[in-house]
Amino acid sequence: MQLIRGHNAIRDEHKGCVATIGNFDGVHLGHQDILAQVRTRAREEGAADCVIVFEPLPREYFSRERAKAGEASSPPARIQTFRDKLESFEQAGVDQVLCLQFNDALRSLTADEFIRQILVDGLAIRHLVVGDDFRFGCDRKGDFACLQRAGQQYGFTVDHTRTVIVEDERVSSTRIRNLLTDGNFTEAAKLLGHPFTISGRVNHGQKLGRQLGVPTANLRIGRRHCPVNGVYAVRIHGLDRVYNGVANVGKRPTVNGTQERLEVHLLDFDGDLYGCRIRVEFVEKIRGEQKFDKLDDLKLAISNDIIQARKILGQ
Repeated sequence: MQLIRGHNAIRDEHKGCVATIGNFDGVHLGHQDILAQVRTRAREEGAADCVIVFEPLPREYFSRERAKAGEASSPPARIQTFRDKLESFEQAGVDQVLCLQFNDALRSLTADEFIRQILVDGLAIRHLVVGDDFRFGCDRKGDFACLQRAGQQYGFTVDHTRTVIVEDERVSSTRIRNLLTDGNFTEAAKLLGHPFTISGRVNHGQKLGRQLGVPTANLRIGRRHCPVNGVYAVRIHGLDRVYNGVANVGKRPTVNGTQERLEVHLLDFDGDLYGCRIRVEFVEKIRGEQKFDKLDDLKLAISNDIIQARKILGQ
């Protein structure tokens, strides 16, 4: 899979593709169906398939702009980091990904300018698959009908995405975020097509867990907002075997933490994890994040969390 960083990086071998556009947060069952739809058409055309995404996500960009203006604003939590999204695309067999930096220049493009600069002059697309409710352009006048008219003008075709229904409701990133926030990982996994995980490289932290007798692997969340917060029973992948564990996602209020982090204590593990890339699978929520007046109280709570995790994970 090729990653194209910006429309200025498009080369001749990237052109003439079958494409789709979207945020693809989570790359859930609905997204996977879109990718299959694009891939099938690309094979029929004898062309490469291409997924067009944005970084930051548009709603994140506009949230920051409102915050700069002094308005209270918070974008939706991200289900996946950009790196994990790329891994999901690769697993789905995507040929190329065009990542467009969502900035003032891109958001200022009219619908016609976006079509001409990105889709026509840039990728020279043969076919485009988008939702029939897709809107784009600085004036949001770009829609499905606009793309169809442009296709007739520039020589590409347009098709709408199919709706994927699970348990009588459309699969969507919003629905999955709500399930994750509620700690309903079983239902979220049904919509994702796999368990919800957070992955990252283990880095050095304050080593407070080691002082408390429960050493933890520290991972940066890698996103502005995470859909989970609190203490969870988890499974850790990416080592010599799958380990059970306890994870805390949050700002660690007891030690006056300010940055959201993921800390994982691996049960029955003794070794050095620094520099290792691991994947943390969330199984069940144990409790919300709490601030304790004393470290001894925190230590007792962690001991209880470990007992609960062993019960949940069947150990």
